[in-house]
Amino acid sequence: MVRSVSPQQAHDLISRGEVEVIDVREPNEWSTGHLAGARLVPLAQFRANPKAALPRDGVLFVCAAGVRSETAARLAASSGFTKVYNLSGGTRGWVKAGKPLVHDLSVAV
Repeated sequence: MVRSVSPQQAHDLISRGEVEVIDVREPNEWSTGHLAGARLVPLAQFRANPKAALPRDGVLFVCAAGVRSETAARLAASSGFTKVYNLSGGTRGWVKAGKPLVHDLSVAV
């Protein structure tokens, strides 16, 4: 089951170390800013082999608005993962909630 979470709920999950953040946007979108500590796995790459992209259960999926990340989250859930979260509103909602984005490109896959 996929659980949609608000930016504040996502921030809390990340702060407690309960989730790995997977950003399923494209590299050009990633370079405009992403959540700190996130890992870039574009949706097409994730679709090809979901289990290879997820080292553990406890994943928060992020995209620009929450649509592609919902798709990725459903794929993860159907692959047997149980702690699957989707950031409602994506990075746009994150910024609107006053949360920062970073521009560190070294975390990209």
